[in-house]
Amino acid sequence: MGRRSRGRRLQQQQQRSESAEDGGKRNGAGWEGGYPEIVKENKLFEHYYQELKIVPEGEWDQFMGALREPLPATLRITGYKSHAKEILHCLKNKYFKELEDLEVDGQKVEVPQPLSWYPEELAWHTNLSRKILRKSPQLEKFHQFLVSETESGNISRQEAVSMIPPLLLNAHPHHKILDMCAAPGSKTTQLIEMLHADMNVPFPEGFVIANDVDNKRCYLLVHQAKRLGSPCIMVVNHDASCIPRLQVDVNGRKEVLFYDRILCDVPCSGDGTMRKNIDVWKKWSTLNSLQLHGLQLRIATRGAEQLVEGGRMVYSTCSLNPIEDEAVIASLLEKSEGALELADVSSELPGLKWVPGLSQWKVMTKDGQWFASWDDVPHNRHTQIRPTMFPPKDPEKLQAMHLERCLRILPHHQNTGGFFVAVLVKKSSMPWNKRPPKPQGEPAEPRAPVPPSPAEPTAGCASTPSELESKLAPGISDTGAAESAEDADGSGSRRGGVCGPPPSKKMKLFGFKEDPFVFIPEDDPLFPPIQKFYALDPSFPKTNLLTRTTEGKKRQLYMVSKELRNVLLNNSERMKVINTGIKVWCRNNSGEEFDCAFRLAQEGIYTLYPFINSRIITVSIEDVQVLLTQENPFFRKLSSEAYSQVKDMAKGSVVLKYEPDPTKPDALQCPIVLCGWRGKASVRTFVPRNERLHYLRMMGLEVPVGKKREGVAGAPGAGAGSPAEPEDGPGAGSPAEPEDAPGAGRPAEPEDGAGAEQEAVPDASSGGDPAEAGLPR
Repeated sequence: MGRRSRGRRLQQQQQRSESAEDGGKRNGAGWEGGYPEIVKENKLFEHYYQELKIVPEGEWDQFMGALREPLPATLRITGYKSHAKEILHCLKNKYFKELEDLEVDGQKVEVPQPLSWYPEELAWHTNLSRKILRKSPQLEKFHQFLVSETESGNISRQEAVSMIPPLLLNAHPHHKILDMCAAPGSKTTQLIEMLHADMNVPFPEGFVIANDVDNKRCYLLVHQAKRLGSPCIMVVNHDASCIPRLQVDVNGRKEVLFYDRILCDVPCSGDGTMRKNIDVWKKWSTLNSLQLHGLQLRIATRGAEQLVEGGRMVYSTCSLNPIEDEAVIASLLEKSEGALELADVSSELPGLKWVPGLSQWKVMTKDGQWFASWDDVPHNRHTQIRPTMFPPKDPEKLQAMHLERCLRILPHHQNTGGFFVAVLVKKSSMPWNKRPPKPQGEPAEPRAPVPPSPAEPTAGCASTPSELESKLAPGISDTGAAESAEDADGSGSRRGGVCGPPPSKKMKLFGFKEDPFVFIPEDDPLFPPIQKFYALDPSFPKTNLLTRTTEGKKRQLYMVSKELRNVLLNNSERMKVINTGIKVWCRNNSGEEFDCAFRLAQEGIYTLYPFINSRIITVSIEDVQVLLTQENPFFRKLSSEAYSQVKDMAKGSVVLKYEPDPTKPDALQCPIVLCGWRGKASVRTFVPRNERLHYLRMMGLEVPVGKKREGVAGAPGAGAGSPAEPEDGPGAGSPAEPEDAPGAGRPAEPEDGAGAEQEAVPDASSGGDPAEAGLPR
């Protein structure tokens, strides 16, 4: 070591010892953990919003007081209806009762209350902050429940106001839905739940395409969506302001895909989130809003273009600033020339308190200079301040817009964050898209060139095939545009059912390179043994099965709905798909010994079960308890009814089905379908740990926190690689969890659905597969 290095090291040690000596002084000066407490004051913020009069007269002090208080914890019960009702029953009759008369740090804990405006009591709020929930010993059991159920996807710890946009979207199972800025995905999961309102329909006609511009956040979105196990969700990675226009095959001809519902929850300055993001207090200025306005308007315009006539689009922000709210809506309505109108949704969420949208506002620069109209703005400010930021001058035009139909949610009214929502309905095509599509093969009439769409940014957006719409020869209809775009792709979107990743020349791609989506051909020899082994119903849509590899053995089989298959096959050159489909089967090594090379995957069992007519074991609630708490129970430990079904069954994958008994209201009242393995003398379940804990809680069994991954028989949710592994199961010597358990993918996408195989994980398909790690005997 040189003299300089030695001297530098001694100096650093001296500095550390000095800092340790006066550490007490810092703590005495109010330095909590080394950071000064943020002062919740911002004079410019107060001046700006008082001038704009966004708060009703006489309520300013309550408004500011609410902003300085921490945001209460809120949770939403997710999942499909029968399971959601059981979780609600468990919460109300067990966990909430335990919170009665409880005090934490001298503060009485209020029992959580349902949000008055959320349907069926499926959303709750409490005065407990996240910090208290995490650190209080008295609340450990309740906190453990929240964490575990959140990981399972049965509870979403979602801010109350962010639940509003999906409710106002009023989605139904047949709707085609686009979520333009979807990450992290709490609103997307609400939309998926709406598609699956009827659990008896495994494949709703509708679907959700969830988009986000950030590649890394897309994988967080995948993780959220995967919890619900839906074959009707696709995650894509695009700039929402120029998201490509897709096409679908309708009776042999290509047609442009228009969406029935569009959620446009745009990036914003977020000053409505001050209660949880306290950094906003010191960083707030109007500059963020001025910079974001143009992007927000482009995203909203692009959404309006892709909305079907009669469809509904919800525009929302967590900002209180009219530059990001009413100014965007007013500009969009003005340029639509009557094609869009604001819907009156005042009666759709009874119990929700809101104030009407503003009809007059001014623009302020970051240094406090005000402008009442565009005419007042000096030339040197024209790049920062745009005419679309001001309200329309014409009083009649302004009145006709009905900006008062916008909803403003203020924090002090119902102890929430600040929020803005506007619901738009499309009455006709946008003015720049009013070319009626020509019948296929009919020559188009020559016409003048079409001006570029206002939605398309002049810079900052990579040229994509979607932009062919504005660059095609004059007179080509929307349908023709879609066909020309296909021709421009060279050899088309698909080659033998293979939907490859988009070519790098046509789009700027970032992040992981995705594997292709390969649909199983109808004559593939892989499928008949599966169909025979599980006695699949003739109505089973086998053409919707896909894999993620074009070479070697197919290790995982995924399933998508018919409508998403149509989208995938016709648009692989236009969009970057991150993930779609749910895993339904996984390959066993030497699985041919058991008449079928593929075992069932828990992730997709609720979709697959309606088509399975064989290998089903009907179990009682006592059997479910045994199967979930004991790693490998012998046949004799099951009820006589279950024993008689399993004893003569061939070895291999099985379905374990519990049907509730309506004559026993105290017993679990939702159906349960589990994947299992019938071994030589025992049965085991292949269920992720969190899902095991969930079902046990629903049955009233409290799970010891300390037994998370123990392999002792009887430990609930013992991992698949425990010492108590069966000699006759397909998981001998495997990792700690089944392959379809959360945690099997890369860190950003804990559940490995279609889309998990990445360059960063050379063979994610085999990682953690119990069937790969050891052979069944």
